[in-house]
Amino acid sequence: MTDSTVHIGLILPDVLGTYGDSGNATVLAQRLRWRGTRSEIVPVLLGEPVPDSLDLYVLGGGEDDAQILAAQQLSGQPGLRRAVERGAPVFGVCAGLQVLGSWFRTSSGTQQQGLGLLDASTVPGRRRAVGEVVVRLDPAFGREPLTGFENHRGHTTLGPGSVPLGRVRRGTGNGDRTEGACTGRIVATYLHGPVLARNPGLADLLLGWVFGHDLPPLPLPEVAALRRARLGRRG
Repeated sequence: MTDSTVHIGLILPDVLGTYGDSGNATVLAQRLRWRGTRSEIVPVLLGEPVPDSLDLYVLGGGEDDAQILAAQQLSGQPGLRRAVERGAPVFGVCAGLQVLGSWFRTSSGTQQQGLGLLDASTVPGRRRAVGEVVVRLDPAFGREPLTGFENHRGHTTLGPGSVPLGRVRRGTGNGDRTEGACTGRIVATYLHGPVLARNPGLADLLLGWVFGHDLPPLPLPEVAALRRARLGRRG
C-alpha cells in the first residue's frame, strides 16, 4: 500500500456488472472498515486506463458481448498486468475468470484472446449451469467449503500454470468437477452471491495478501449462521 488507505480497483463495472458482482468490492471495503482500516473503491470504466498502483482488483460477470468488449479493452493496456507483476491480488468472477484466462469461445462461436494471466481456456458447455454450488476448497485457499450461485455455460480447462480453487461437491463449476482457477495471487471463480459476502474466509485471504499476513477472523455470528444454512448444517 502507498498509504494507510487500501485502494480497491473495480474493473469495468459498467460492462461486467450483470450479476451484482460489484458487491465483492463493497464486501472487501466493509471488512476493512470493521477492522478500522480505511479503503477506497476505485471504479475503472470503459475507455479509462487501469491504474497499476491499486492494492487489489475485482472483475465481475457479464454476457458474451460484454465479455468480449472487456477482454479487448483490457488487453490493449498494461495497467493490470503491471499490477500483477508487482504482486497485487486480482479476483475475477464468471466472465472475469474467462477474460483473465488464455482464451474463450462464446456460444455464437466467436473466439477471443484473454489476458493470459490465468492458464485457462473456455468453450461453451452442452447445457447451461444454473443453481447453488458447494466446493471443497484446496487447503491453500481455506478450510471452509465455498458456496455460491452459478449461471453460466462455460466449460473451462486449466493448463499446468493454474490450479483450481477446489473440487465441486454440488453443482457444475468448471465442468470437470473442479471449480475456479488460481495462479499466484490471481483468483477466479464462477460463483456469484456476491461470493465474497457468502465466503468471508476467501475475502480475508485476498485482504491478507494485500497486508502481507493473515488477518484475524471477525466475530460475526450472523454470517456463520447464514453459511450453515447454505451448507444445510444445523446448530
